[in-house]
Amino acid sequence: MTDITVVHLMRHGEVHNPEGVLYGRLPGYHLSELGREMADRVAEHLADRDITHVVASPLERAQETAAPIGKVHGLDVAVDERLIEAGNVFEGKVFGVGDGALKNPSAWKYLTNPFRPSWGEPYIDLAVRMMAALATARDAARGHEAVAVSHQSPIWIARSFAEKRRLWHDPRKRQCSLASLTSFTYEGDRLVSIGYQEPARDLLPAHLTGKGRKGDAPVAKSFGA
Repeated sequence: MTDITVVHLMRHGEVHNPEGVLYGRLPGYHLSELGREMADRVAEHLADRDITHVVASPLERAQETAAPIGKVHGLDVAVDERLIEAGNVFEGKVFGVGDGALKNPSAWKYLTNPFRPSWGEPYIDLAVRMMAALATARDAARGHEAVAVSHQSPIWIARSFAEKRRLWHDPRKRQCSLASLTSFTYEGDRLVSIGYQEPARDLLPAHLTGKGRKGDAPVAKSFGA
């Protein structure tokens, strides 16, 4: 019988960021109290699942999100650099037109190509490293389940690549809320379905929820043989 393995790509919880900067890969950004509550909620949601491997991006917010899941299952949290946030030239700045980085014309040159994108790590490079990280997590949890905590852009690009959709997109339309699970199911090495759910949806700030928005209920996409 072919092994069934599930890798849950989880986005970290809410971050304490009162200045509203694009923190990207910068160190020192930790979960807020609400973010910790989100992490605990997902750990509770996954408590009865057959989790045998937990891994996370090296950034603090991802490590702190993964910690309760590892604790529930008696597992150490591994680190995979490939799960890190996407590179972005606006890192450390407030991103916007008014008082943000875009008020400076010198920043406009970075917005010339949304297909690559010109402001940061190429989408295809992001897809390649994320799919490799997924494969490693799958192999570490053969016949069981793994949780890999990452960030919104990498998770969305991995899903888009796996579903054979275009990689360039409107970031406002990503289906990847805080503390969400994008779950990749494999038969052996073959990806057979991708599911999505939001165990901490009721904890999301009001401005991140909206009636009729995708993700109100679990969804899944299956792949043919």
